[in-house]
Parts: sequence; C-alpha cells; structure tokens
Amino acid sequence: MSYTGPHSEPFGPTDPYDPYGPPRPRRSPLRRTLTVALAALVPGALLGWLVYETLGGSGNGGDDGGNGAEGVGAGARTSVTGSPTAGTPDHKAGTLSASASPSPGQDADAATPLKGRVVVIDPGHNVTNSQHTAEINRKVDIGTNFKECDTTGTSTNSGYSEARFTLDVAHRLRTLLQEQGATVKLTQDGDRPFGPCVDERARIGNAAHADAVVSIHADGSAEGNRGFHVILPGAVHQGAADTRAIVAPSKELGKLIADDFAQSTGSSRSNYIGDGTGLVTREDLGGLNLSTVPKVFIECGNMRDTKDAALLTSGAWRQKAAQGISDGIASFLRK
Repeated sequence: MSYTGPHSEPFGPTDPYDPYGPPRPRRSPLRRTLTVALAALVPGALLGWLVYETLGGSGNGGDDGGNGAEGVGAGARTSVTGSPTAGTPDHKAGTLSASASPSPGQDADAATPLKGRVVVIDPGHNVTNSQHTAEINRKVDIGTNFKECDTTGTSTNSGYSEARFTLDVAHRLRTLLQEQGATVKLTQDGDRPFGPCVDERARIGNAAHADAVVSIHADGSAEGNRGFHVILPGAVHQGAADTRAIVAPSKELGKLIADDFAQSTGSSRSNYIGDGTGLVTREDLGGLNLSTVPKVFIECGNMRDTKDAALLTSGAWRQKAAQGISDGIASFLRK
C-alpha cells in the first residue's frame, strides 16, 4: 500500500526514499567508495558554479532582452496567456503582453482626423446685399485691378437666392467638418448688413492661417447649361496679389473637391465651362488673387436651369453637396 509522507508525495514500498518502507539492502564496498567520491566532488562543483555566476559568466546580466536586472527578472515572469504577472516592470509590460488595445486617445484621434486643422468657409454674397447697393458697389483693390466690393448674386426663377443657398450649404459643411475635429470659421454668417468685400474675405482666410478655404457659390447661366465647376486661382503676381505659392495646393484641393462632389451628389461636371473637367482657372477674382492660403470657389450648379434649380432648392441635395465638399477638404488635409 502507498503512504503519503511528510513531503506530500506518495511513496511505494520499494521506494528507497520512503523512511517508512522496508529496510534498504546493504551497499557494496564499491558503492560506498563511489558515494564518498561524489560527496567530495559535488561541493567543489557547486562552489565553482557560484563563482562563475558571480562573475557574470551567464551573459544575460546586462542585456535588455535577457533575464537579468534590466530584463524580466525573478519577480517578473510571463503567464501562460502571455500577459505579465505581478511584479513586471511597467516599461516591459507592452512587450510581454500578447496584444495591446488602442488607448482612449488613439480612439479619439481616429474619430477626429481633422483635429488641429483650420478651414475657412466663405458663403458667397449676403442675403441683404441688395439693401446696400452703394456699399457693395464700392471698388476695392484685387491686385490686378479694382473691382466691386461684392454683388447681390443670382437666384432661381422662383426667387430662391444664391446667398440663401450658400449660407445653408456653409452651415451644413461646418457641422460635417467640426464633427471631424476641424476648427471652422465663416467669413460671414448672416450677421452683418452686407459683404464682406472680396478683399476682406481673402484677409479672413489669411489671418486664420487656414489649411483650406472654400468659397461656395451657384451660377446664373442660361437654361440648358448644367452641372458644377470648381474655380482655381491662376498664377498672379501683381500689386497686392501673389498667388504663386498657393496655385499648386489649390489645384489639388479643387480636384479632390470636384471628384468627391460628383460622387456625393451624382451631379455632372459643367457642360458649358471647363471642357468637361469641372475645373476652371481664373485670375480676375479678388477672393483668390489676395489669398495666401490654398483656396478655391465652387459653383454648385446653375440656378437658372430648371433641372439644376430643382436640385439646388432641395435640402436633401444640399446635404449631399456639403458632404461632397467636406469629403474633398478632408482628403486634401489628410495628404
């Protein structure tokens, strides 16, 4: 029968280490000699090993990847699952764990990819410009020449004004960009009697050190002329205007907005300007000439065309328009 002895291990009746088992057989003289020899050798070997370890012979003492003082020491073992057990130094915990979950900060960054970016939205015209004709007809310097401070803009045949359209799209666009973490400024928010003038609109974007500026408009062309187009700054270096540094990034911004606007709205690129590209370069617009940051205009459609007007007066379509512009701006800022 077995017996559980003081070492909490079962010992059988033939186990020579069982103190409660049968008497052990007598050892032979040769076995006694070997036992004495081993007894003499073992302490010497143990002493040598201790000296070797003391002198650092194992090679692991100072290696960050080893098991010495700078590595995972006796108080920092790895569990079966790969996670560090109690006592693991903080700076090693990341390398010992099987996987790392994104921190709250990383999640927030993914949700707000435009954090730290500044976008200026320029809603074209002003709903009360028509009540201040003398002020908006005043000429301002746009670099290449002098031009009116602002205009009243166009409208649909039913009287829906361009200024109302641009401000509505601007509000929708602001919300979409802010949801992505961008800082958004408007050149006007229906909070002033007229304007601002085109030169001031440019200065607002410049003073904000904007990463991108988009001026929102709708065209007033003839019936049958349909589609949208994006206006890019030409290379102007005259008087107060110098666009040379912004021509290339503005072109990139405009192309991305045109692509995403077409995809979001389902609208076609203009059939009457831009040779089917939806892109036009101009050197006569003060809002572009005086800008020192990447800037484009977008003419979202033709208010004088019946079919385009049906889109421009639809709140659902304006939301798609804002989404397309937002997507283009976000694509530009993430590059």
